[in-house]
Amino acid sequence: MRIGLYPGTFDPITLGHIDIIRRAAILVDRLVIGVAINRDKGPLFSLEERVAMIEAECAKLTEQTGSEIVAHPFENLLIDCANDVGAQVILRGLRAVADFEYEYQMVGMNRMLDNNIETVFLMADAKHQAIASKLVKEIARLDGDVSKFVTPAVNDALLERLGKR
Repeated sequence: MRIGLYPGTFDPITLGHIDIIRRAAILVDRLVIGVAINRDKGPLFSLEERVAMIEAECAKLTEQTGSEIVAHPFENLLIDCANDVGAQVILRGLRAVADFEYEYQMVGMNRMLDNNIETVFLMADAKHQAIASKLVKEIARLDGDVSKFVTPAVNDALLERLGKR
């Protein structure tokens, strides 16, 4: 069984994330969405809320792709999480050159920690390249319309969390 790991904070999950998940799920039999606890980032949504959003959004993708998609919270090293879930490949989304520079360093470090796990990069679809969770939250905080960047359910959750509903 081919198992892939797509890690991130997903605070919140965006249409860009969903696009990468959909395309990554086609490449593996089981896709684990590694939800980083990452207390340093001070997430807007709790870990449980982020996992629930991912599970709700990915339920539809499981039917479309035929791959099993599961959410898995983690707080350890990415390479250790990959080993914990039995992943042979880490899947990462790229939006811009700046993403590549950071990811290039991560791949080098991860390969030194465990060279049996491969990293595969998927380019974000052109219509999703500008989407970043950080920017989505900022736009929503300032009363901007983020419905082009997230699903209706995530949009509702954002508005409610920010007291805009």
